[in-house]
Amino acid sequence: MLKYTDYNISTLRPYINWIYFFFAWGLSGKPQEAKDKMRAEAEQMLDRLEMRYRTHAAFGLFDANSDGDDILIGDVRMPMLRQQHPTREGEPNLSLADFIRPLSSGVKDHIGVFATTVDLALEHDFLADDYQRMLAQTLADRLAEATAEVFHMEVRRSIWGYAPDERIDRQRALRAQYRGIRPAAGYPSLPDQSAIFAIEKIVGFANVGIAVTPNGAMSPASSVSGLMIAHPASRYFMIGAIAPDQRRDYAARRGITEEELSKWLPK
Repeated sequence: MLKYTDYNISTLRPYINWIYFFFAWGLSGKPQEAKDKMRAEAEQMLDRLEMRYRTHAAFGLFDANSDGDDILIGDVRMPMLRQQHPTREGEPNLSLADFIRPLSSGVKDHIGVFATTVDLALEHDFLADDYQRMLAQTLADRLAEATAEVFHMEVRRSIWGYAPDERIDRQRALRAQYRGIRPAAGYPSLPDQSAIFAIEKIVGFANVGIAVTPNGAMSPASSVSGLMIAHPASRYFMIGAIAPDQRRDYAARRGITEEELSKWLPK
């Protein structure tokens, strides 16, 4: 199943995470007056963008199983890494594959694959004014993330429907206090940036106007993509510095050399 959805900016505004917006402008820890002034300017720009731009989301729900530390999604095999050191003593070394039913069970599980983005033109607006351009860019980043938040909520409640009775307010949603996770390529639980090529193949970025460069960057830059996992025990974690034997194993499962792997996976 593949689904493509567009959003008005007005729908997303309640789900903008202003903490990260202020961080991008170096306002974390600054007086509230400075934040209020910046927020007011940002709200005015959102009013201007409202009638001109929309954001876009793509989602696919697929049969899936784990096979060791790999996740199988249709005919795509996505190798995963295992956490090198548990968060707390006595906890297991987690892999995202742990949250998908194993192939040996003989029972199919499911996984979601998604991407969200803004209109490309939004990133090229206000080129004559550096301040306005930077303001539009930081808002575009937040709008792409807000789209992922709103879309994930719809996935949980109806599209996938694994949490149909979920009732949480916006603040709890922004703190990810719900069932399920959406790990993104290049982030701590899925640090291999090249995973984005498998995600692109599965969900079809072109359908929402996203292109991927040879180094795994998305265009528009204000885009988000990754997996959606529904297991009730799923959580984010950090893989950490990868031991040499784990790098060799992972490179072998990827079918590339360790030298090639170093392009995608920092030591």
